[in-house]
Amino acid sequence: MGGLDSVDNERRHAPDRQARGLRHEMSQTERRLWYRLRDRQVSGAKFRRQVPIGPYFVDFACLSARLVVEVDGDHHDALRQADAVRDRWLGEQGYQVLRFWANEIDEFLEEVVEAIADALPDAASAPHPTSPRLRGEE
Repeated sequence: MGGLDSVDNERRHAPDRQARGLRHEMSQTERRLWYRLRDRQVSGAKFRRQVPIGPYFVDFACLSARLVVEVDGDHHDALRQADAVRDRWLGEQGYQVLRFWANEIDEFLEEVVEAIADALPDAASAPHPTSPRLRGEE
């Protein structure tokens, strides 16, 4: 009893555990960007970090806008071909992928956040229900 069920349960929850581990291992640059994306700070859009999408884990995603944001460090030079395959697959699933080098985020954080905001569709730009704009507190 429970043998196959526990194996299925283990397999089903493995991506969640892996994503949780990745969230704890974020680079300092990823953390800086996360602090700007979290809590609907960018155009009211809900971003998640280290999100499993199909066979991949993406750094950040706004699922409702089907927008993925990837942070590429120095090691990504060697992974260009794998990144291209991944980006193509995500595109086939309807996701737009934005890639930023870590040094771009470190040097131009505001411009990176602006580029992300510009990539969000108007629907994601609606203010969050608890935003001061909806409560008339501008």
